[in-house]
Amino acid sequence: MKIIIAIDIIEGQCVRLTKGDYSTKKTYFKDPVEVAKRLEDSGIQYLHLVDLDGAKASKIINYPVLEKIANQTNLYIDFGGGLKSNEDAKIAFASGAKQITGGSIAVKNPDVFKSWLAQYGSDKIILGADCKDRKIATHGWLETSELEVIDFIQKYKEEGVKHVICTDIAKDGMLQGASEELYKNILQGTDIQLIASGGVSSLEDLKRLREINCAGAIVGKAYYEGRISLEELSAFQA
Repeated sequence: MKIIIAIDIIEGQCVRLTKGDYSTKKTYFKDPVEVAKRLEDSGIQYLHLVDLDGAKASKIINYPVLEKIANQTNLYIDFGGGLKSNEDAKIAFASGAKQITGGSIAVKNPDVFKSWLAQYGSDKIILGADCKDRKIATHGWLETSELEVIDFIQKYKEEGVKHVICTDIAKDGMLQGASEELYKNILQGTDIQLIASGGVSSLEDLKRLREINCAGAIVGKAYYEGRISLEELSAFQA
């Protein structure tokens, strides 16, 4: 199981939110590039970089941060937040993203999302299936749709999606454990590459996610709050 560290960006700084609420913003580091270098030096290979300004604005904004991290590290970066157009996708890849995540776009403009799958290939595109009470949420989690998360993922699997990041918003930033039952339900009878996101607080949480065959797990606040060290995370994925 891949261990993927999250760096969320607002105004160029490394922050974390709780349950996606922008009013809960806590700034951890002013320079995300230094954070990324620290990750790489500790043996971490994968980075989940989220443009929270972009998610709110519905267009890519913090691509200069992506470009700096890509140029100064060898981290494998997936990038999301505000990718709503072909131009946004083009900018993200040109700035160094190895994969891009589309969430709101897959709900609001599925033809564009499907065109990304066709143009870049399914290994480059991640479906963002963020949910609240098992209903898909969009626009930086500021809106909730009536789409049921498992149906949503299955629909896009039929379109060729292989990789999915699923965040249970109720768990995000709470450090109370991941949504294991939800992930078990999603993974039942499918070979989708599921990346769990939200709530990871300990190595035990990661072990349980690995046991249910998640392909990856995103760690954010647990690292920033000192619950799990980079050395422990690096050793876990070894």
